[in-house]
Amino acid sequence: MSCSESVRVRVPASTANLGPGFDTLAMALSLYAWIEMKQDDRTYFHLYGDEMKGVPADKSNLTYKVAQMVFDEAGVSVPELAISMYSDVPLSRGLGSSASAIVGSLYAANALIGSPLPDSKLFDMAACLENHPDNVGASLFGGIIAAAWDGKHADYVRIDPPADLATLVVIPDFHLATSQAREALPKQIPLSDAVYNISRASLMTAALASGRLDMIGAAMRDRIHQPYRAALVPGMSEILVEAPNKGALGVALSGAGPTLIAFIQRGDERIETLKTYLMGTIRKEGISASSLLLQPDTEGVKVLDFTESTSFLDMIRGEVT
Repeated sequence: MSCSESVRVRVPASTANLGPGFDTLAMALSLYAWIEMKQDDRTYFHLYGDEMKGVPADKSNLTYKVAQMVFDEAGVSVPELAISMYSDVPLSRGLGSSASAIVGSLYAANALIGSPLPDSKLFDMAACLENHPDNVGASLFGGIIAAAWDGKHADYVRIDPPADLATLVVIPDFHLATSQAREALPKQIPLSDAVYNISRASLMTAALASGRLDMIGAAMRDRIHQPYRAALVPGMSEILVEAPNKGALGVALSGAGPTLIAFIQRGDERIETLKTYLMGTIRKEGISASSLLLQPDTEGVKVLDFTESTSFLDMIRGEVT
């Protein structure tokens, strides 16, 4: 099997659930992480950016461990790796940071050994590592993903995002572990709440597939996770009610939070008003926050072309610019 000397990949962030589609719906976003992977005679790491602070720089690093899973699956031995990483995806904020790391690692390792594993296999491996298919599917394939996971295999349909759809995210300045957010959920829910969510998840999927932005407000409502997580994100309950009156097509907790995401129509003149409202509502709770206007990413993870004379960081600067 032929092996490349090095590969570089770019992988997008993602927003999961989209309101009612708990562990089922996700969309890739124009916020990225980059990984460079090389064969070497020893393992070492170059970790760049604020989001890499505290990430292990030894073989306990998730990227290294995931790469070894790929090599084992392919029957190839590549025990030592030089890994460079840079990420703009904030950690533990509900924007799929772990999913982007997993997908980027799987894809880079597979490309390094000649891509013997198909994307469907990488998707199953990623879903197994995350224990749900939504974020990893969006980061892998781009666009909007509707997926089902049976514990071994993930089935999915990819949807092209509507051309006029954009998002505004507000990122509170605190971490919220997915495990903590899941502990807030009840073990059982009323049948009426299950039906409520099934109907809206179906409507959301149909609205996005057909470009019916006017239906997002009705579709993006939820009764099975957001009401129970609202106490973990001060200001969230008010925002879910009021943001649609300020220019949002719909609004939801992004993944497990604490980021809140508003779906907006590209070019809407109320975007700045909406941003001011969202930021002000979080800040009046005594929490600092940042906001980003993000577009849906339609490419998913990709191997980047580069010349050996272009350093990893210089390549990223060119990408960001």
